[in-house]
Amino acid sequence: MPSIPQPLVPDDDGAADAAVTAVLASYAAGEADAAAVVAALASVRLLVPVVAVLTEAETGADGLRREKESEMALPVLVGADGRRAVPAFTGTAALRRWRPDARPIQTLTPQVCGAALGENAAAVVIDVAGPVPFAIEGPLLHAMAATAHPLTDRRSLDTLIHSLTQHAEVTVTRPARRRLLPRFRRQGR
Repeated sequence: MPSIPQPLVPDDDGAADAAVTAVLASYAAGEADAAAVVAALASVRLLVPVVAVLTEAETGADGLRREKESEMALPVLVGADGRRAVPAFTGTAALRRWRPDARPIQTLTPQVCGAALGENAAAVVIDVAGPVPFAIEGPLLHAMAATAHPLTDRRSLDTLIHSLTQHAEVTVTRPARRRLLPRFRRQGR
């Protein structure tokens, strides 16, 4: 019999990490750069949403249609240009702002990035409905996914971010965040 995985933080109250909230607010105010946000996100618990998707319905003797079977699925965001993104949230308040019926699954940023690549997604969008949306995409998404463990060593993280931001295709700047986020909408899997 398969075992039910234990939560990362058994007594988690769903609140966003205070350090992440502060750096995201600083980023929105133009006082912090994307590297500071990534550094804060690298080792914290995120919440990935799952939603129920109807897979089979039936009509009862009374003529009413009823759910017969449903599955839990990871929602994906799809941009106007067809690019896909996996949503993740810093806390339950941000998750509920986006979709109140979604259920949170605790995970770490490297695992979310790996799941996004597994879904053929181009990005992980943090707190898509606010208060401060942030996208991890391009080589940074691949690098974060490739880390087996959260990057808690600030020097290693700084080296990774610095080396990635030397490439022209890395989009962790303020304009990239604005360019990517508005094009995504909800789509069930």
